[in-house]
Amino acid sequence: MATVIFVDETTSGVRRDAWRLAVAEERLTLRELIRRRVHREVAEHNAGRPEAFHGLVRPTPAERTLNGYRQPEAHGAVDPERQFLGAVEAFGRNGFLVLVGDRQVEELDAELDLRADTEVGFVNLTRL
Repeated sequence: MATVIFVDETTSGVRRDAWRLAVAEERLTLRELIRRRVHREVAEHNAGRPEAFHGLVRPTPAERTLNGYRQPEAHGAVDPERQFLGAVEAFGRNGFLVLVGDRQVEELDAELDLRADTEVGFVNLTRL
């Protein structure tokens, strides 16, 4: 079993706290890794319903705040599949890049070798 360590960064060098995800497979495509990341973020958010959403992409119609994305009061749970599709679209338009170890991954269908404590960095290049 592999453990992926997700690290979010900006081009200005700001890093958010890293978090871990256990993965049974040793090889996954980047697309599937993003899917699992997004689905976990959304599940955790929906379970606790904190004021701010901290995820890879901004949920519609959330507003960006200093500490994340704030959902309007009347808005229901965040949709994980919609968030995943938004992340795939953002990756395709260079909204963020992904680094696995010291290597940039440029294709969603690229297979990643995952080992214990594989660091996967998501560098935000534009407003997502």
